[in-house]
Amino acid sequence: MAEWYKIKNKEQIDSPALVIYPDRVQENIDLCIEIAKDVDKLRPHVKTNKMSEVCNMMLQSGITKFKCATIAEAEMLAIIGAPDILLAYQPVGPKTSRLLSLVKAYPLSTFSCLVDSESNAQQIDSLCKKERIKLNVYIDLNVGMNRTGILPEGALSLARKILALGNIHLTGIHGYDGHIHDENIGERKKAGDKSFALAKKVYDEIAEWCPQHLTMVMGGTPTFPVHIHRDNVECSPGTFIFWDWGYKHMLKDMPFEYAALVISRVISIIDKHHICIDLGHKSVAAENPLPRVYFLNAPEAKPIAQSEEHLVVEVPDSSKYHLGDIFYGVPVHICPTVALYDKACVIMNNNKITYWNIVARNRSINY
Repeated sequence: MAEWYKIKNKEQIDSPALVIYPDRVQENIDLCIEIAKDVDKLRPHVKTNKMSEVCNMMLQSGITKFKCATIAEAEMLAIIGAPDILLAYQPVGPKTSRLLSLVKAYPLSTFSCLVDSESNAQQIDSLCKKERIKLNVYIDLNVGMNRTGILPEGALSLARKILALGNIHLTGIHGYDGHIHDENIGERKKAGDKSFALAKKVYDEIAEWCPQHLTMVMGGTPTFPVHIHRDNVECSPGTFIFWDWGYKHMLKDMPFEYAALVISRVISIIDKHHICIDLGHKSVAAENPLPRVYFLNAPEAKPIAQSEEHLVVEVPDSSKYHLGDIFYGVPVHICPTVALYDKACVIMNNNKITYWNIVARNRSINY
């Protein structure tokens, strides 16, 4: 269907709005599983969707392991009964206590987190001892992104320290190579192989004397096809669930489809070549330079200026547009765009049928 995205009862949706197409979400989930060939190798990151209903779709498709970045995302997963939840973030300060509160409040879910320092491992272990909790941890390894993670040469010492502690349990190695964005899959594979070699060397050193089996969690969406067929590796794509303009045109080897859009309306006709729509900084991720959004039903429209609630668009002939006309936009970056909305309109058979709350957009739910 050429215009799969068009909404028949669009008058029921105020703009700007985030709209979700569950049929296409399910197709992306099915494709992810097909690429993996083994659902047990998947640990999707939920930072993109932040919605219980979307995560439930993954659960219903057989995915049982998840990755998240916030305590709210972890609790959202626990509320729906996700069996295995990795907080891919090193908890410090109050965040550690909040994580342990989740462990106690949701005993049917197994929680784990990242660590990259001996002092923090000791602090987490002390809190776990105080609360009479056992917590799984992954060593966060810096494999080239230079954002978090211990350098490979320090990982062995950290592993020995963790194994000597009584209330945290070393579960595996985590390596996020989010710095890899090569458009060419061959170049992306070379870079991914390099990051994996760093992690594998550390893994082998620790595994020589570690009494328990360890797992490796590697990569994000760009390196998903690079790492997914490696032995003993779980992969954590996130953006695949909705896809966006940036990855669609950067990662052409990955055939996921758009499953979430932003809709907006023409609110002013400025002159012969310019119109204004209600899609400001607060409605689409603004960390990239313009254009931050592309329009499926108006590919000729070129965003040229944006403020908090307005987007000025250059068009060949503004007389073709009328006040109230709908623009269906694909964000360049969908993940932070989702976080700008408190709910999403659900579109089935080209009609808005309900809303889904973006529950983990909040910094906390109960804990």
